Amino acid sequence: MSDQIVCIVGKPNVGKSSLFNKIVGQRISITEDTPGVTRDRIYGRASWLGREFILIDTGGLDVKSDDTFMKNIRLQADIALETSNVIIFLVDGVESVTAMDRDLANRLRQTNKKVILAVNKLDSKKTKENMYDFYELGFGEPVFVSAEQGQGIGDLLDQVIEDFPIVDPDEDDPKIRVSFIGKPNVGKSSLINHILGENRNIVTNIPGTTRDSIDSYFTYRDTDYIFVDTAGLRKRKKIEEKIERYSAVRTLSAIDRSHICVLMVDATEGISEQDTKIMGYAHDQNKGLIIAVNKWDAVEKETNTMRAYEKEIREKLSFANYAPLVFISAKTGQRVTQLLDLINIVNNNYSLRIPTGVLNDLLNQAVLMNQPPSDKGRRGKLFYGSQVSTRPPKFNFYVNDPELFHFTYRRFLENQIRKSFSFDGVPLTFNYKSRGKDSD
Repeated sequence: MSDQIVCIVGKPNVGKSSLFNKIVGQRISITEDTPGVTRDRIYGRASWLGREFILIDTGGLDVKSDDTFMKNIRLQADIALETSNVIIFLVDGVESVTAMDRDLANRLRQTNKKVILAVNKLDSKKTKENMYDFYELGFGEPVFVSAEQGQGIGDLLDQVIEDFPIVDPDEDDPKIRVSFIGKPNVGKSSLINHILGENRNIVTNIPGTTRDSIDSYFTYRDTDYIFVDTAGLRKRKKIEEKIERYSAVRTLSAIDRSHICVLMVDATEGISEQDTKIMGYAHDQNKGLIIAVNKWDAVEKETNTMRAYEKEIREKLSFANYAPLVFISAKTGQRVTQLLDLINIVNNNYSLRIPTGVLNDLLNQAVLMNQPPSDKGRRGKLFYGSQVSTRPPKFNFYVNDPELFHFTYRRFLENQIRKSFSFDGVPLTFNYKSRGKDSD
C-alpha cells in the first residue's frame, strides 16, 4: 500500500511549522517568528485513529513574488502539492483574509486535490471576530485551530484522514522488505533485473531513471521477499528536477518500511559523503544493513585492491561496522548469489533471540574479563540483562547507575555479544536501566 501524503501550505509566518510539530509529535521543523524560516520541505510520519500518513511542511508561499529565494520555495511547494493526497491550507486568523491568501487559494484550486482550510490562532479574540471572513476563500467550512496550544487539531485530523485506509496491525505481511539504496546510477535497477531475470525496471546510464520506489516479489531459499528499487538520493543542491525532488521523500519512506537495506556503492567512484548519509539514515532507523560494492568487474585490480577498498569503506561507515560487505557485478552476475545468501543470513539474524540464562552467563564472563568502570569511588555494577524484542534486537541491562557505564564499556559489552552470537548485518539497541525502575 502506497503512503498517504499530506502537506501544509500557507503564506509566511502563519504557524505551519508549529502545526507540523504538533501533529508529528516532535520538534522537527524550526519555529521562529521570522517569515521564511522553513526554506525547504521537511517531512515526518504521523498517524491518527489508525491511519498513517507522511506529513510535509513547506516554506511560506507568495505565489506572485519574483524574488529568487521565493521562487525556490514555490518550486518546493509545487512538488509537495503534486505528490499530496490532502492539502492543509493554513491561514492566520488574526490577520483575516489577505491578498496573498486569495492568490494561494486560486493556486490550490488548480490542483484538484482535497484542500482543508485551517484557520490558526484560535486562542486569539481577534480570530473569533474574523471567523466568517474565511468562507470567501471557497473551501467550505474552515477548521479553527491553535497550533501552539493544540486546540482543534483532532477536528482537523478527522477531516484529513477520513478517506485514508485503516492499517490493521494484526495483518503482518510475511514477506521481507529489502530496499536497495544509494546514489543514482550505481546499478540498483540492473541488479534487481539480474536477480529477477526480467527487465522489470528501466535501466539506463542516465542518473535518476527510477523516479519512485518499485516493488518486485522474489522467493529465495523458501523465504518470500519484496525487493524495493529506490530512486537514487543525490546532494540536495544537485536536485533540480521537480519529480526527482519528490523521489527523495519516497526513498526515505521506503527505508522506513523496510526490514533490510542494501547500500549499493559504485566501485568506480568509491564511497561518497552521500553514501554515508543514506547509510546513516538506515542505521538510525535500526534496519538490517548490507554493503554491496557494484561494478567490481570495471575496477583494475592489484594484490590488495579489495582489502584497501574495504578498509576505506569501513573507515567512512564506522558507525555500521556490523554490516557485511560483498563485491559484486550486476552486469556479469559476479557474487550476486553471495549477496542473496547474505540477505537471508541478515534476515535470520534480525529475528535472533538470546535466552536470558545464556545472555547472563555471557555478561558474567564479560564482567570477570573486564570490570565496569568506577567514578569517585563508585564502581558500576551490572546485575542482569534480558533481550526484550527482535527485529531489531533490543536489550535491557539493569545496573546500579547507568551514568557509570561509559560509551567504551558499552561498546565492549556489545562486542562480546557479537563475538558469541551471529548478529552480522543487524543493529543492536541497549537500554541501561537502574534496577528497580520500570522497564519499557
